[in-house]
Amino acid sequence: MSIFAVEYVYNPDSEELRTEHRPEHREWLQGLVEQGRVLASGPFADGSGALLIFTADTEADLTQLVGQDPFAREGAISGVRTTEWNALVGAFRDLV
Repeated sequence: MSIFAVEYVYNPDSEELRTEHRPEHREWLQGLVEQGRVLASGPFADGSGALLIFTADTEADLTQLVGQDPFAREGAISGVRTTEWNALVGAFRDLV
């Protein structure tokens, strides 16, 4: 199991779309928190996107999972950057 940092870039004109689908998006995330798949998640203060910290066996598994996000499914995300992350210090250090 690895930790991945996932950066979402929101479509500039997707605020209304995100507002509409936010309850489903948060429910999806909460289910993943309960499974231990999401360690942290939240939007950037400027509203341009979000940072999500996931656990996954492989990047391919993670990509498939991220594709199930209601925001992704509805076209609210214009870009995703996924990076495997080595948490050496702090709260996530001993998780994987």
